[in-house]
Amino acid sequence: MSNSIEWTSEAEARLKEIPFFVRPAARKKIEKFAQEAGVTQITVEIYERAKQRFGS
Repeated sequence: MSNSIEWTSEAEARLKEIPFFVRPAARKKIEKFAQEAGVTQITVEIYERAKQRFGS
C-alpha cells in the first residue's frame, strides 16, 4: 500500500490557515484520518471532516 496522499490546492490553502507551528501535526492527523478512511486525496471535504473529528 502506498503512503502517498495527495492534497488538492483548495485543501492546501485551508491548511495554510492553520498557525505554522501546529501545521505539521495537523497535516499528519489529517493524512492519518484520510488513510483510515481509505482516501488517497485530501479534498476540502475530507479536511473539514477531519477538522470536525479533532474538534479544531
